[in-house]
Amino acid sequence: MASFVPARGAAATALVLAVCAALLYDGAASAQATRSSAPAPTTAAQAAATNAQRNAAPPPLVVELAWAYAITPGPAAPAPPDDGTKLTLPGADKSFTLDQIRNRMGPADWFPGDHPAMPSIVAIGREAAGIWACSLCHYPNGKGRPENAGIAGLNKDYFVQQLYDFKHGARQSADGRKPNTPIMAGFGVAMTDEEIRQSAEYFSALKWASWIEVVESDTVPKTRPAGGMWLRLEGADAGTEPLGRRIIETPKNTEYTEKLRNPRSGFTAYVPKGSIAKGEALATKPSKTTQCTICHGADLGGLAVVPTLRGRSPSYIARQLADLKLGTRHGLWSPLMQPVVANLTADDILNLAAYLSSLPPG
Repeated sequence: MASFVPARGAAATALVLAVCAALLYDGAASAQATRSSAPAPTTAAQAAATNAQRNAAPPPLVVELAWAYAITPGPAAPAPPDDGTKLTLPGADKSFTLDQIRNRMGPADWFPGDHPAMPSIVAIGREAAGIWACSLCHYPNGKGRPENAGIAGLNKDYFVQQLYDFKHGARQSADGRKPNTPIMAGFGVAMTDEEIRQSAEYFSALKWASWIEVVESDTVPKTRPAGGMWLRLEGADAGTEPLGRRIIETPKNTEYTEKLRNPRSGFTAYVPKGSIAKGEALATKPSKTTQCTICHGADLGGLAVVPTLRGRSPSYIARQLADLKLGTRHGLWSPLMQPVVANLTADDILNLAAYLSSLPPG
């Protein structure tokens, strides 16, 4: 068993935290074996599994958490054509056309001074293997968007293990209609060990900063689902509606996010009134489930390979809790979470997501 010195957390809970982390580290040797010996699924096998899952009806929990998936009904709208116009952003000294902004093999880097030099796999991907640039979806600063994940500042070993879990088919979405999860799994299959290492070192070295404003409310701007994200309605269709038992995470500036992919333009998450306090009780006090602070640290800022939960996307948090509960996320360390999520309801997941996303980055 590897030794462990807690980096965070109160002294009173250090022993419990150390035991939790030690359980994780007990898996390190088998993790390495998994990485090196277990064959990754073939592209054909993954495609067959994905098609079967996509055609299946979503589980009831996923239906209740539909707000976290923002599935576009019917075919996605075609992307607007590029007319050659050079576009820019405030504070940027570069301009790009639409096709340059959304280039999968080298998207626009609006603010290169905001981050270190990107390794090739992050900046331009590897076209011969069909791997898109990591910076396309997760942005060069690693903050990501509601339909994927904010990956800046995650522990490097945790990051590496997640890519191997994708590679070996152990991270799937509980909603088979979610299009980008199998795409990410395909990247995992194609990535080399060195590309995984480089991407993990790059994103883990970035600092996670405030990105999502969480607002408790009874109402929310009217929105529509588009590619896994909620976009505000405009013009005659604009207005407000009851929020109900949902969290709606939407760009602060739709054009900046959806069209220009501005890595400095964040999101607002509207959460039901009272949900943050309810989530705090679940996360920090003995209740129907093990409190999150046992393994994620007294301040929920993470411990060793156990990831931080502070200030992350509520949509992403909710999806991961659903995936763990329903067994579609079953990577090396997932068994530690399965008894934690076993008794959670959709309301519990909503409340936890509201609270965790409301915490300022540590």
